[in-house]
Amino acid sequence: MVPTESATDHAASVRPDRRTWLVVLAACAGQFLVVLDVSVVNVALPSMRTDLGLSALGLQWVLNAYSITFAGFMLLGGRAADLFGRKRMFLLGLGLFTAASAAGGLAEDGWQLVAARAVQGLGAAVLAPATLTIVTATVPAGPARTRAIGTWTAVGAAGGAAGGFVGGVLVDLLSWRWVLLINVPVGVLVLVGAVLWLSESRGPGGRRLDLPGAVLVTGGLAAVAYGIVQTEEVGWGDPATLVPLLGGLALLGVFVAVEARTAEPLVPLKVFRSRAVSAANVTLLLCASTSFGMWFFMTVYAQNVLGYTPLQAGLALIPSSVSVIVGSKLGPRLMPVTGARNLAVIGALVAATGFGWQSTMTADGTFLTIILGPGILMMAGMGLLITPLATLATSGAGPGDAGLVSGLVNTSRTMGGALGLSILSTVAAARTGGATSPEALTAGYALAFRTATGVLLAGAVLMLLWLPRPERR
Repeated sequence: MVPTESATDHAASVRPDRRTWLVVLAACAGQFLVVLDVSVVNVALPSMRTDLGLSALGLQWVLNAYSITFAGFMLLGGRAADLFGRKRMFLLGLGLFTAASAAGGLAEDGWQLVAARAVQGLGAAVLAPATLTIVTATVPAGPARTRAIGTWTAVGAAGGAAGGFVGGVLVDLLSWRWVLLINVPVGVLVLVGAVLWLSESRGPGGRRLDLPGAVLVTGGLAAVAYGIVQTEEVGWGDPATLVPLLGGLALLGVFVAVEARTAEPLVPLKVFRSRAVSAANVTLLLCASTSFGMWFFMTVYAQNVLGYTPLQAGLALIPSSVSVIVGSKLGPRLMPVTGARNLAVIGALVAATGFGWQSTMTADGTFLTIILGPGILMMAGMGLLITPLATLATSGAGPGDAGLVSGLVNTSRTMGGALGLSILSTVAAARTGGATSPEALTAGYALAFRTATGVLLAGAVLMLLWLPRPERR
């Protein structure tokens, strides 16, 4: 029987107490920090280059060092939470993330900043799976858990949405260093709250970690992530892209073979027998492939074509940021009425409408018609679809695999976003053909949005065919 959003009457009657919601608050704060740092440094890159003398390649690695280690170590972080304790891994990941943020903010040379960003990504990979696992392990199954997952989704989405605005404010008012240093006081506060509020929990079974599997999947994911980010510099057909991509896929193939034979695998392949887990993760990866691109292209369109400053661009995207939070919070309320699968499909169609509208952008577009309206639809749709997908994926996991499945959900979102941004950037660059006029740039951005529209429509069809139907009472 596939678990769905339908809860038992007993579970539905359980109302989490104040301490439970404090635990959810701590977990969500950790998730906000790691997602925020995917995008917050974007507007600070010119200042970083001037202050530290970074090359164009060095600037690229300020972004890539974080995303590669974040995506590459996510599954390992998820399994470690199950084996060694969710609270312990939460504290370890957040402590590592906070310390690396301080080191990056105080960096005096480019290599120090890149190294700090890599360690930040490692801390995020340990922290992020623990956040969702703590939420699902703390809140009883049923409507309360669905609301908690909706809150986790909304806070994570808000972190990605707020990156441009937060970065613009900090760079304009203080300096680029504060896009990293701001994590330190926030991280310390969350650490204190986690020590006070979180209780230790872990999955059943022993404490043995599948080291061969960990090495293979981490190396494979990191290599694939590295290959993806190389496309921004050299394209898809260059050996610098193909070698890590093919090598990473080969390592992942070996990983699957090893996991099928080991007694205590890092990723028990049985979890993929759950239709909810498999379908939700694949469709989440597909839909997430459009979300990173949305924030990137909307920001560069506002600045490069419409002439907005970084702060003005961040302010222009605030309504979109609010809409993704609203969509995420509406999800738990709508799921009992529509069903998880139907709500995810509706969310994908709403987002596709926004992406299609955005693809009509022009070089002299107005805020109301080219940024505000499409942005609200795109992000509201994303908020509506992520909550049911995350709920389906985590509800299909056994108690001992909660951290692993949480790691899968986060890996799907992160890898999907990184892959999608690279593909959409390549699409836009091919259309632009190296031209830098506002009209040429707009044409490239518009094609990227049309491509994303097609991806979301394909995702909606895949959800209808593959996601489990609601159970009948």
